[in-house]
Amino acid sequence: MASKVKNLLFVFADQLRGMDLGCMGNAEIPTPEIDRFAQQGLRMTHAIANFPVCGPSRASMLTGRESSSVGVPANDLPLADGVETLGTVAKRAGCQTGYIGKWHLDGVPRDKFTPPGSRRFGFDYWAAFNCSHDYFRPQYYRDDPKMRTGEGYEPAFQTDLALEFLQDLDRSQPFCLALSWGPPHDPYWMVPAEHRRSIDGESITLRPNVQAEVENPLTRGVSCREAHANYRAAILALDDQFGRLMRGLEALGLAEETCVVFTSDHGDMLWSHGWLKKQAPFLESISIPFILRHPDRVRAESVCSLPMGTPDFLPTLCGLLDWPAPSSCEGIDLSGHFQQSYSDSDRELLIANHMSSDEAGEQNMPEWRGLYSRRLTYVEQAPGIPWLLFDNQEDPFQLNNLLDDPMHSETVAALHERLHQRLRTRGDRFLSGIELLKEQGHWSSWCEIDRNRYTPAYLKKMQASFSKSANALKGSEN
Repeated sequence: MASKVKNLLFVFADQLRGMDLGCMGNAEIPTPEIDRFAQQGLRMTHAIANFPVCGPSRASMLTGRESSSVGVPANDLPLADGVETLGTVAKRAGCQTGYIGKWHLDGVPRDKFTPPGSRRFGFDYWAAFNCSHDYFRPQYYRDDPKMRTGEGYEPAFQTDLALEFLQDLDRSQPFCLALSWGPPHDPYWMVPAEHRRSIDGESITLRPNVQAEVENPLTRGVSCREAHANYRAAILALDDQFGRLMRGLEALGLAEETCVVFTSDHGDMLWSHGWLKKQAPFLESISIPFILRHPDRVRAESVCSLPMGTPDFLPTLCGLLDWPAPSSCEGIDLSGHFQQSYSDSDRELLIANHMSSDEAGEQNMPEWRGLYSRRLTYVEQAPGIPWLLFDNQEDPFQLNNLLDDPMHSETVAALHERLHQRLRTRGDRFLSGIELLKEQGHWSSWCEIDRNRYTPAYLKKMQASFSKSANALKGSEN
């Protein structure tokens, strides 16, 4: 039977960990709107950001491919021309397409204008900005090079734009809208005052693997508990906006015709194991939410523990919406598991960080490749040096590295062989980041990034903007 669900609303946050929602088991973070949404559909309990940093993860989730195969092995590299994306697939299926929020797939400078046409990869309506994290100065481009600014908290402003998009639809055609919110990505303090006041940092239960006193270049001048409190406050603020969006969809009579997804591009270490931010192989960095409501093909209150990676997003959504999936997809369509048995089986996902750059570089984290399953996480440093082995079921906080335990030597050998077989299949020679960039022809682009990503003029502008936002927040608290 043909489904009446023809639309897609794809909502994703930035740097939101899978374990930090009420419906994912964190009772200290009340997210009633997202929790209610989860009760109406399906929760994936083992959704994973295979390439846990912004640009690579976004490239993967929108193309159904591994980030290095579409030109984005590291942040700020542009998505390769001509690749199939969620936007091109939806447009070919007859959808009105739109993209709102952070894009981060068009190279440098980070405030560049992406003109209408092929570099928007199928998204016609455009209220997006390549990359900014000034959450009280919403910035976006439409169809001309004039940068526009909005008022108030960026996710609230972007939700307003999404609701306007939905209101202005031609109801004779389906739609596909991607809404990309920036929080809870740092700077953590950029959250509405009412949400900041609602969380007491001293009463937060930190994860057992948090090393609050550790010092590295990213922790200087930053309070662990204050950052956790502000991170949680940002999640509460997003929950409010998600509720607004769902109520708007219902009021417009679109809820029963629309598949809705809520997810994130990657997580945040937040002092677990002494690390901050992302690009790490630990659960805090790679675990993300994936919650889906499809009124026709997904039962309410469903839970699926089958591991799902970002390359699986596009083929799975194509399966649910009866869209032909691109032959280029490297992920698999998991929609059959949603519609039938809600499989409890396991599978191994390839995970990687191809470049020791950005926060990974600042913290001296090496490039790595690994395998993730519900049971095990196995990771090697470039160029193939075993690094980590965790039993994810017996040791959910990954406190006991089993790599050198003689009882697990056969497991390590088997995982090493399976990992390198996967890499050989993908043509990944486990090169250093610089060697990989040169091999794939990205070296000149990377040099351009070094020249243009953080120019003095850009940094000066950002500092002035952040100071203005800080003063506005201080005023709202008085």
